[in-house]
Amino acid sequence: MKYRRNFEFSPKMLLVFLTLICGILLSVSVLCKNITTPFSNIVGMVIVPMQDGINSFGVWTSEHLGSFKSIKELQAENKKLQEKVNVLTEENEQLKGGEQELAQLQELLKLDKEYSEYSKVGARVISNGGGNWYENFVINKGSKDGIEVNMNVLAGTGLVGIVTEVGHNYAKVRSIIEDESRVSAMTLKTSDTCIVRGNSETMIKDGTIDVTYINKDAKIKAGDELVTSHISSRYLPGLRIGTVSSISMDSTNLTKSAKVTPVVDFQHIQEVLVITEQKKVPENSESAD
Repeated sequence: MKYRRNFEFSPKMLLVFLTLICGILLSVSVLCKNITTPFSNIVGMVIVPMQDGINSFGVWTSEHLGSFKSIKELQAENKKLQEKVNVLTEENEQLKGGEQELAQLQELLKLDKEYSEYSKVGARVISNGGGNWYENFVINKGSKDGIEVNMNVLAGTGLVGIVTEVGHNYAKVRSIIEDESRVSAMTLKTSDTCIVRGNSETMIKDGTIDVTYINKDAKIKAGDELVTSHISSRYLPGLRIGTVSSISMDSTNLTKSAKVTPVVDFQHIQEVLVITEQKKVPENSESAD
């Protein structure tokens, strides 16, 4: 069975066809130049409007074909520009990440110099349990690197926490903001002692953790800096913890409580320093923390 093929009449073919008709009519007008005037007038009335129409159609076709071409060119150019923007955006994000990492490494370098009396091992955080806060996290150094349980961990400008578990090539760290954390601390100015307790709820709420067991006569006040105390059984002395933000008398009127803002940013920890020395205390001694 044969199918009739659809005939498409393109604008170019139409233009050629109309041009041919116009040429024929012009030829007729020349041949009929000596014929009667009425017939010439009729031919002129037919030819002139047709010429105007053909010219208008030709101009319209030319302009629109040019516009279609320009639109395609602009779309292609826009696609290329968008690809360049995507590449530049990705490179910018990588640079930002690199700047943050560099800033943290510079902080660790300062921290290393500040606590130069202690030997340390640098490590990278490889997991934080999927939360927004680094309460418990895993680092990429373990027993093969000399890491042991109860070693102190630093980051930013001070104390992060303590090693709680060690594998061959990894270690788990519990931070001082975790609810089970207890750190024996003291003020730099007055040496008054206290216990810094982790509190994930208040840490999320206002960026502070608890300070308890402050003697009622202690001269601790807002703005004082807390560091690990000499009576701690697990934390080396003098490690910076944070700044007291508020203090109040307990209901018993025997002790005070306070809030401390840690010096470490517990939402953005990438690199840490593990102090490979441990606090030496007599066996069976009572722990202050």
